[in-house]
Amino acid sequence: MAALNPSPYIFFFIIILVSVLVPFSAPAEGEGNSVAEIKQNQGQDQPYVGVIIGTDVSNLLSPADLVSFLQLQKITHIRLYDADPDILKALAHSNIRVTVGIPNNQLIAIGSSNATAATWVGRNVVAYYPRTLITTISVGDEVLTTLPSTAPLLLPAMESLYSALVASKLDSLIKVSTPHSASMIRDPFPPSQAFFNTSMTNYLLPILQFLSKTQSPLMMNLYPYYVFMENKGVVPLDNSLFKPLMPTKEMVDPNTLLHYTNVLDAMIDSAYFSMKNLNVTDVVVLVAETGWPSKGDAEEEPYATVDNADTYNSNLIKHVLDHSGTPLHPEITSSVYIYELFNEDLRSPPAVSVVSEGNWGLFYGNATAVYPLHISGSGTFLANDTTNKTYCIAATDMLDDNRTLQAALDWACGPGRANCSEIQPGELCYQPNNVQNHASYAFDSYYQKEGKAASSCYFNGVATITTTDPSYADCVFPGSKNVSKNETEEAENSTQLSGASSVRAIASMRSILIKFKDNDLRVLYNLAISVVLFIPFVFT
Repeated sequence: MAALNPSPYIFFFIIILVSVLVPFSAPAEGEGNSVAEIKQNQGQDQPYVGVIIGTDVSNLLSPADLVSFLQLQKITHIRLYDADPDILKALAHSNIRVTVGIPNNQLIAIGSSNATAATWVGRNVVAYYPRTLITTISVGDEVLTTLPSTAPLLLPAMESLYSALVASKLDSLIKVSTPHSASMIRDPFPPSQAFFNTSMTNYLLPILQFLSKTQSPLMMNLYPYYVFMENKGVVPLDNSLFKPLMPTKEMVDPNTLLHYTNVLDAMIDSAYFSMKNLNVTDVVVLVAETGWPSKGDAEEEPYATVDNADTYNSNLIKHVLDHSGTPLHPEITSSVYIYELFNEDLRSPPAVSVVSEGNWGLFYGNATAVYPLHISGSGTFLANDTTNKTYCIAATDMLDDNRTLQAALDWACGPGRANCSEIQPGELCYQPNNVQNHASYAFDSYYQKEGKAASSCYFNGVATITTTDPSYADCVFPGSKNVSKNETEEAENSTQLSGASSVRAIASMRSILIKFKDNDLRVLYNLAISVVLFIPFVFT
């Protein structure tokens, strides 16, 4: 057996030790945090990407395992549809920010009684804060559009909850808002012509004034997927997926001449213009829900695919982390919550009629990734595939346009100087001998040669970027030639949960850790956790 060289393992050990010490170095239960420290911890100056945790999942992780999994995936913000006491308790000292929700069926009671609202805040917020970093109370969900009969009670509920926070001296630390459906906005494009449904203005305007007064965000549920599905042939798929566009493909607002390269930015700006029409200009938009399903009915939902879901969520995350802003407000980048963390398999047929309903998650219930995301520069955040494998192929909606495809193929293999030797007669990628297959190979060769620059995968609109390896049989596409199969599997698996045993081991040690009030003992347990994580590096 070769002698073990300890230097690389020590390096990994130090990294792991630091990563574990930081999140667990929190005050023990009962120790007070100063208001200044809490404000700093909960600072919302930087845009973030959070995830929504639905619980219609068979074999859902235990709360302790769930928190460990969130930390493993570098998730810092979550949104719950309720105020699950077990999850809130497990989140203590995790430094994970949480939005708690009040279900619609509790709205009448809270909106009708200040005492009920105060009791709710005491039981679901004060009881956990600041050990659990609750940042927002989300009151109901799309109440004005789904439960219009309850609309008169929405603002009273928000005001009562806010008053309870004031009484607990938490009003400057925890926001109160309510999520709205995108259908609240009429004529959303061009954004400059957008306005809120006038039938709801009597309820909505006072809510916006409340948000302005309390410096709380306007929560909007915005889904480019549904915009695309409802406007196929008008809204291009690439615009919905944040794919890079040629200037001629960008959406232009004729009134402002602002150029929109993606649907979500247009939806956000339509909310800003709608608020401006009501003379509200100091409320920030928070995207409370967005996402893309990875599976749907083949006939009814053909665009609900793993590739599209990966593309949308990967590009969404990059868009937010790049602080891209919107054309109207380039200085403001809205934070977003991705719907959702887990596939809610209990919401699949026959429980519901729509196949995609249970397939919006980034992970399955057993904590393995539905698909690895592809976000350059974001490390292992949310099962990101750090190999950053992308390919350029012929767009599926252009496969019938053989003339344009042939012209693009000729250019790629000629002036573009792509390596087209593998698609010559007798070579491994010659069959199937058709222009679509040959064009895909040539496009990918050119795309990889140009360093995977987004602009190098256009070819007059007949090409598209994909994260699915197009290689088949013995034909290996250029984007796959430098990554062996084993390396690919290792890279993808390393960003997923390394095994339920690892998560449970960390969760178990963490549960012991937070019971100790002596800081030195807590450090020892942190060290023990580091050793558990370090051992596999030595013996594998």
